[in-house]
Amino acid sequence: MSNDQAYKEIAPRLRGIRDAVDMTVAELAEKVGVEAALAEKYESGEIEIPVSYLMDVAHVCGVGLTVLISGNEAHLKNYALVRKGKGFSVDRRKDYDYKNLASTFVGRRMEPFMINVPAKDPADMNFTTHRGQEFIYVLEGRLELRLDDNVLELEAGDSLYFDSNTPHALRGLDGEPARMLDVIL
Repeated sequence: MSNDQAYKEIAPRLRGIRDAVDMTVAELAEKVGVEAALAEKYESGEIEIPVSYLMDVAHVCGVGLTVLISGNEAHLKNYALVRKGKGFSVDRRKDYDYKNLASTFVGRRMEPFMINVPAKDPADMNFTTHRGQEFIYVLEGRLELRLDDNVLELEAGDSLYFDSNTPHALRGLDGEPARMLDVIL
């Protein structure tokens, strides 16, 4: 599925879940901290929908992130095993290759992702912010992580814990991608 198709498939779920909890676009936008016009664009499928926005909507509406992304309910309550190289692929962002490592677990308190971060020019880095906290552990390669005005270089074995409200962006270094575990709380 292309990224454009993913937006178009997720958008009606956003509208449906918002309608199901009896909220207007403006009310939801205020609760998740975005402009109503931006929330409307997400619901129309016009633009890329950040995973941070989906997490915020899921939290506010009391549903799992899996429901918004895939349309399916998580169903495992005891454990969720994800084999090497597997995981629920989150094809909604051009910048990174995300795999959710707990999409089938009901009642998650965190969202663990395996993320491949491509090499790119600094000018092509896209900053994001979202509520909560984040933990990154670099598995392979070297990673540049920008936190507001701070530029950090991490390599395999390095980790970072930070406030996700801080604008942050990533890129692989040395012309190579980096692979990391990212846990969002």
